[in-house]
Order: sequence, then C-alpha cells, then structure tokens
Amino acid sequence: MVNGMNWDYFPIGSNYSYSLWNQPDAFIEKALDDEMALLKNMGVNTIRVYTGIQKKWIQYIYEKHGIYTMLNHSFGRYGLTLDGAWAPNTEYSDPRVAELLMKEVKELAAEYKDTPGLLLYLLGNENNYGLFWDGAETEDIPLEDRKSTERAKYLYKLFNEASLAMKAIDKSHPVALCNGDLLFLDIIARECKDVDIFGVNVYRGASFTDLFDRAKKEYGKPVLLTEFGSDAFNAVTLEEAQQEQAKFVVSNWKEIYDNAAGLGKAGNAIGGFTFQFSDGWWKFEQTKNLDVHDTNASWSNGGYLFDYVAGENNMNEEWFGVCAKGPTSAEGFYRLYPRTAYYALKEAHRINPYAGGTSLNTIQQHFSSIQVGDAYLKATGDKAALEGEKLRKISLSRLGAHLSTFNTGGSLISTPNNPAPGNTTYPDQLGFDHTQSFFIGVQANPTSNFRANVEVNVLGNVATNPIDQIFMKIGAGGCK
Repeated sequence: MVNGMNWDYFPIGSNYSYSLWNQPDAFIEKALDDEMALLKNMGVNTIRVYTGIQKKWIQYIYEKHGIYTMLNHSFGRYGLTLDGAWAPNTEYSDPRVAELLMKEVKELAAEYKDTPGLLLYLLGNENNYGLFWDGAETEDIPLEDRKSTERAKYLYKLFNEASLAMKAIDKSHPVALCNGDLLFLDIIARECKDVDIFGVNVYRGASFTDLFDRAKKEYGKPVLLTEFGSDAFNAVTLEEAQQEQAKFVVSNWKEIYDNAAGLGKAGNAIGGFTFQFSDGWWKFEQTKNLDVHDTNASWSNGGYLFDYVAGENNMNEEWFGVCAKGPTSAEGFYRLYPRTAYYALKEAHRINPYAGGTSLNTIQQHFSSIQVGDAYLKATGDKAALEGEKLRKISLSRLGAHLSTFNTGGSLISTPNNPAPGNTTYPDQLGFDHTQSFFIGVQANPTSNFRANVEVNVLGNVATNPIDQIFMKIGAGGCK
C-alpha cells in the first residue's frame, strides 16, 4: 500500500523559483534528513516529487530513510517553451508540443530507469484543468464544455503515447497519469489503454463518494490518489482548524484502505498521497507577500462543511500542510511543527490492509480507535513551540538607566523653597538638579534577511520638564 505524501521544500520567503536541488550537497542532506525522519515516523513510505531532483537524492532518500519516490513530470501543465517563446497554456494538438514532451519523457526514462528508490513515474498534474485555466493558481473545478472536450482528446492520446515510449525504455517502473477528479473519464478510458495506473487529484471532503466504483467500472485501472486532503484554516472564524483537517484526512485514508484489493469493495485502491506535508506560504498570488501566511480563500468546495458558506470561497491554499512551517534561519533552513493531522495519520498508517486477517471490520476497528482529540493534545506542544519561535523575532536587547545629579547653584548647597526673584532663565531654581535617562533597546528579526535594533532614550529633568526629548535610533544592517 502506498502511504504517500506530497512533499516539497520551500523556505518562507521563497516560491516556485526556489529549488532545493540547486543548493550545496551538505545543505540538501540536512534538509532531507530533517524532513524524511518526520515522514518515516508517521508511516509514510513514498513521496511525490517533481522532476529536478537528481538521481542520487532519490537513492539517498531510499537507502538512508527507506522511502520511495514517485517522480512527477508536469507534462506541460504549467506551460512550456516553443521555438524560443513561452506558451503559458499548452495546446496538445500542436505537433511541436507532442515532439517536445515525447523527447522529455524519453530522456527521463533513460536517465532514471536504474535508480534505486524510484517507485513509478507520474505524468502531469490535473492537466485537464489546464484546458480551462491559464495559470497555476487553483480555481473552482470547471465543467466540461465542447471546446475543452476537443482539446482533451489530444491530451489523453499524448499521455498514452508517452506511457508506451517510457515503458519501452524502462520496463521496471509503471507509468501513471494524474487527472483532476473524474472529468473526461470516458475519454481517458478510450485513449489511455496503455497507462498503467489511474492517478487522480480529488477534493470531495470526508468521502470520495463513488470515485473507486466509477473508476473500476469505466476504466478498470488501479487507482492511486495523487492528491487529496483538507486545509487547516477555517475561512469563517478565521482561525486555524487543526482538528477539522485531521478528521477529513483520516476519513479519506479509511476509504483508501477499505477499497484495497481483496476486502470486498472496489478492490482497486493501491494507495494515496496526502496533500501536503508542509504549508505553502507562496501559493496565493505566488509572487507577492511571500513572507505572509495568507488567509485568503481562493476557491469554494461544499465538501468541507466546517467552513463552507454558499457563495463564498472556503479553501485556503496556503494552509494544507499537516505540518506548520517555522521561520527561515540565516542558513536557509526551517523547522516543521506537526499539526493534529500528522499524529492522527501516524496512527492510521499503522494498519496494513494487505496483511493476513485484515478485513473491513478490522479496518473499521482500527480507525475507530484513532482519537483526534489525543492527536490534538500532542500537537498543542508543537504549536506552542512554533509560537515561541515567532516570539524570538522580537526581544529586549537593552534595559538601563543613567541617573546624574549636578550643582547649578554656585555657592548654594540646597534648593530654596521659592524661586530666585526675577530669574527668567533655566534653571529657575538654584541648588542641585537631577537628570534621569532611561534606555530601552528592542531587537526585531522579522525575517532572516532583516535585523533591526531600536533604542529609545528618554531624557527627563525632574526639576524642569517631565520629558525633554525622545531619541530613536534604528540600525538595519542587511535590510532587504
């Protein structure tokens, strides 16, 4: 059973242009060791990774941490370059597109075919939605129309050709396509007979409803849930929704296990990839406010009743992580803080639906024993640690006082009760005077690229003015 996770590595402040695989080897090793240990601990045995990862890191992840990789080629989902010009929306009927994509997937299979730890290839990422959307941001799921249907025929035919070409080169690894829900399933069944696995991104809420039954009846291929899950933010109360997220993903995994082979239901589920391991702070608008955890809900889904309001968006793209993401360090690393869903899924993945004696009844008993409340209690400590990490951005760097007494009265050694007559200049009294200076230093570290020290110096002459002046000094070396 594929207990999978959609995994990536994007420090806060970065976006899709960042690549872990372009960093020094020592950096990559530490990042992988930190995150793969957490994944292994929760029972994940496979990660979904886009092309760009080098062969040696697939092998490293497998040999050191025992985790397989599903290698994902986007297959033109987010555009491509044709004759030196960028085309943001791929037209699969264009012969140049077919030639380019076939060349890329053949090279991919030739390069990675003997890589230890490679489990399978995945082509695309809900490319059928790309027939409607020009950008990469998620929108409401579209409805089929005549124009998109004609374009879809070319897309799925090319999926099949690519699968045949890759398997001719690499006979050891299956090829899956990645579809957005069951849209165009009739065309898929007709055009993609040589694809090995039906991969599907599906967000229907707590249940996949008829997905496994329809896929079995209409296509007949093994089903791999390449994306599913819930965000961890309530768009109505504007609060984190850890327990709600956990309940949804646990319910989803129960249905995957229920539909594994030999248990009496559809029998075509071979696993899934929870979406996703950590929050994507760049997902909304993608190039703006990258250091802000945006709470904008960008699409609507009635399957998530805990914050669904008719006519309003409720899905928060930047909050799908089963782990929250901590601040980026000066070295470029970050810590993850598991949410309730992490601990709940750790319990869910303890069962093996293929083990002897496993039945729908034992699966039901296993999942009934998972207490989301207990998982939440474990996650509260992680949340407290994250909040403490945030507080470290602002600290008191200096607190001091300087008190001085000085003589302003010449030969007098004390201040008289009444001012000296006719004296119109300061000090208007003779004798001793006193000055107080208070120093308060505040250090702020809003991001790893910003260091600011603010020193407030309050000078007060108690005999004359309560406060004479306030000085503020900001030293901002390395400001971005």
